[in-house]
Amino acid sequence: VQLQASGGGLVQPGGSLRLSCVVSGFSLDYYNIGWFRQAPGKEREGVSCMFSRNAKTYYADSVKGRFTISRDNAKNTVYLQMSGLKPGDTARYYCAKECYSDLLSWGYWGQGTQVTVSS
Repeated sequence: VQLQASGGGLVQPGGSLRLSCVVSGFSLDYYNIGWFRQAPGKEREGVSCMFSRNAKTYYADSVKGRFTISRDNAKNTVYLQMSGLKPGDTARYYCAKECYSDLLSWGYWGQGTQVTVSS
């Protein structure tokens, strides 16, 4: 199982980024997929989860209305479109297999990609 996240970088407040995560070793048809983030010295924070069976999505209150999760099963890729970025969004973002609606439990994740929001 591998999850390779990319697309992070430095962006000004109010800007946008799209993160991508290419997965291998399992099918997005059968496993929930999502994103969590972690900033230095802070606890892990669940960001979003998409269910495999019905594509239902869940978001943390802190990102609701600004972030959108999507997937392309044919490309084995999940995306996180982020807009209206704030300095508080600065963190390392990880895509993870086997998430749930409470955004608290994560089954397996990759190395992540760094997002820094700063002027």
